[in-house]
Amino acid sequence: MKTAFVTGATAGIGEATVRTLVASGWRCIATGRRKERLEALVDELGADKVHPAVFDVRDSEAMDAAIAGLPEEFAGIDLLVNNAGLAQGLAPAQEASLDDWHTMIDTNVTAMVVLTRKLLPTLIERKGAIIAIGSVAGNYVYPGGNVYAGSKAFVNHFTLALRADLHGTGVRVTSIEPGMVETEFTKVRTGSQEASDDLYRGADPMTGQDIAEMIKWVAELPPHLNINRLEPMPVSQDFAGFRVAREHR
Repeated sequence: MKTAFVTGATAGIGEATVRTLVASGWRCIATGRRKERLEALVDELGADKVHPAVFDVRDSEAMDAAIAGLPEEFAGIDLLVNNAGLAQGLAPAQEASLDDWHTMIDTNVTAMVVLTRKLLPTLIERKGAIIAIGSVAGNYVYPGGNVYAGSKAFVNHFTLALRADLHGTGVRVTSIEPGMVETEFTKVRTGSQEASDDLYRGADPMTGQDIAEMIKWVAELPPHLNINRLEPMPVSQDFAGFRVAREHR
């Protein structure tokens, strides 16, 4: 039985990924800050299938303790799913909160690279896989995206760079860069449930389960195949167009 390490497993894509992988015969180390949600996953799916690791990904010492404290049956990690991430604020750069920017960089960039580096020896030893959840925001910027878009561009390209660095090791690396996905993330991003509902009303967006199914598909491909990147979008979504600000005389 293979083992996956899934960050941000208390909601959305991460939670759906744990359920989907366990249903397919995997063990999962489910990480996140909300202990009660992780414990609910254990109750639902079984302690032999899910190990809860409660820590904030920005806390490197807590991360070390969680990895060191893994039960023997969960210690052999075959798949790292770098899913944890957040977005705060939709303000233009000149009005944005510097604290929000620091939080996004610390979570989306620094925490991801620290965890990846810590798990690389095990993943190389086991010829495992790394799947990162980036975003189309890292490819197509938009007003108010600033640091969130920049951090997701880092996720996308860091993951592809790992693919180059790990050449010859047998480790597979994939960047999944979704468009509109309706999860709790959107409520935080937009500031309210009402704003989140307005954003997706009539759009038929993707769900966390949609992305979890892609993660499972990539993870279970034959070991000689690698998907470098996936960029899924709902049919209702398209690329942003160029804009021109014109003087009105």
